[in-house]
Amino acid sequence: MGIADWPLLERPRERLLAQGAGSLSDAELVAVCLRTGVRGKSAVDLARELIAEFGGIGGLLTADLASLRRVRGLGTAKAAQLAAALELARRSLQEELKAGVSLTSPGAVRDYLRLALGSRPYEVFMCIYMDAQHRVTAAGELFRGTLTQTSVYPREVVKAALAANAAAVIFAHNHPSGVAQPSQADELLTRQLKEALALVEVKVLDHFIIAGNQALSFAERGLL
Repeated sequence: MGIADWPLLERPRERLLAQGAGSLSDAELVAVCLRTGVRGKSAVDLARELIAEFGGIGGLLTADLASLRRVRGLGTAKAAQLAAALELARRSLQEELKAGVSLTSPGAVRDYLRLALGSRPYEVFMCIYMDAQHRVTAAGELFRGTLTQTSVYPREVVKAALAANAAAVIFAHNHPSGVAQPSQADELLTRQLKEALALVEVKVLDHFIIAGNQALSFAERGLL
């Protein structure tokens, strides 16, 4: 039975308008973005399948357009609608970070980094710059590599931190392989960057490895 045949106050869009977005389940929110279902499936049914396919809302938020288009029954138009909604979520989180949010724990940046890096098909090294109160002042990509590696130059990282007038930084890079574990090279690079930045009195607060919906914190692992 299609959503149009449901009682009026059980339809996701009507409930959202009457009771607010917070009253809807994850699947119902995704269904509102999809607008309609496909033959034999309501929008809510399709939304539930999408959430299961990507391992939850977090995984769906990191999905790229190509991944969405490969889902059977989604189609180009629905994939585009959903990709646009997901990109708005990513940009919203980025705006919040750049609005002077104070970061008091590694968990405060996980969602942003998952959205920013989780679906990249190539390695990216990025930096979040902060003032002395650990409020975000800027964030951006510094280096881009291939499927398996990227070259990071400490000298350029120091220059970027000084140009941003940063007192502290958080590094992040992704593993397109899907394995969120640090290599020996990752650990060595982090030590080199920490030592180089200490010379100009910039503190390294953390280094995250992002793999899909996973996020590993060097600080939490005791690797800093």
